[in-house]
Amino acid sequence: QVQLVESGGGLVQAGGSLRLSCAASVRTFSSYAMGWFRQAPGKEREFVAGISWSGANTYYTDSVKGRFTISRDNAKNTVYLQMNSLKPEDTAVYYCAAYYAPHTIVVPTTIAGMNYWGKGTLVTVSS
Repeated sequence: QVQLVESGGGLVQAGGSLRLSCAASVRTFSSYAMGWFRQAPGKEREFVAGISWSGANTYYTDSVKGRFTISRDNAKNTVYLQMNSLKPEDTAVYYCAAYYAPHTIVVPTTIAGMNYWGKGTLVTVSS
């Protein structure tokens, strides 16, 4: 069982930055590829960014490329999402999720494939 706890959300003005963190309570964090997803009010949950178990491979949805950066620290069992140049349309609850993929280059991008989910952290971007 993997427990994921997100933090770092809040209210920020357009153009500002936030860094989200997701702490995992599992001994073998490096066996999991990780992803960030978000769900805006009235919309379906969508993929934002993903990272392989080693951190060597990442992937982003087009709308955040060049603004968001996903990273991980396996020694701290934590994955991060640095969000810069935030826009009002980035407002959403952000979730991290884990996908069991040890020693592969897999970067998760789909909701259905994830094994574990956090409860989310709210990001609100004001105009």
